[in-house]
Order: sequence, then C-alpha cells, then structure tokens
Amino acid sequence: MAGINGFGVKLKRGDGAATEVFAAIADITNLTGPGLSRTTVDVTSHDSPNAYMEFVGGLKDGGEVSADINYQPAVHDVLVDDLDDEEPRNYKIVFPDEAATTWSFGALLTGFEPSAPYDDKLSASLTLKVSGKPTIAPGA
Repeated sequence: MAGINGFGVKLKRGDGAATEVFAAIADITNLTGPGLSRTTVDVTSHDSPNAYMEFVGGLKDGGEVSADINYQPAVHDVLVDDLDDEEPRNYKIVFPDEAATTWSFGALLTGFEPSAPYDDKLSASLTLKVSGKPTIAPGA
C-alpha cells in the first residue's frame, strides 16, 4: 500500500469532566501537527575526538497542532472560551487508518483567527500548544 487517505481525520476536544467525554470539533478542513521536536545539549570539550562537536539529547517539545475549520459561530465559539484556560485541556486526534490510531495530548488554545473574505467561505484557524508528551495508541 502506498499511503492512507487523510479524509476523515478527527480532532476531539475533552469536556474536562471527571469521566471525560470527547466531542469532535466540527468541519475541520485541514489538520497539521503536532510537530514534535527535541533540543540538543552541546557537550563538546577539548577532549572531543577528531575536533568534532558532540551532543546529547535535551528537552523534547510536543509542538503545536493547527486546524482550519469552516467556521460556524454558534458551533465553534465555545473554543474561543478556551483562550481563558490556565491549564491544558485534553484533546485527541483520531486518524482514519484501520487501527483508528489516536494521538492524545493536553494543550492550550493559543490562537483563534476567523476569516471572512467577501468572495469565499467563513473560516477560522486554530492553534493549540501541546503540553507534555503525546500518547500514541491504536484504537479510538
């Protein structure tokens, strides 16, 4: 198999309850991330072999998740309230593969940008900053 069609991916938002329920954010048109990365720590010394710099792994960053949506104010304005959250909210990305692979993570909404061009659809872009390590697992 050469690849998997991305159609059907879901970004789900937790409700924060003790027994958390996740609801899909409606009308996502594009989803990117999280962009995982890692810093490096320079441990080069005068004893480094062949005068080459040496590094060890440093802190890891869960990155960001970006989503574009067909903006429906009555449906999506609850997301704007998430900008007031001081603590990360739980989210899940459910991929459309046979195993329904999920990436679960805590994140803060750091951006909500609506767009209303005169000759196109009403849309919005969301940005989530991942806090901590995402959990990757098969199954929804």
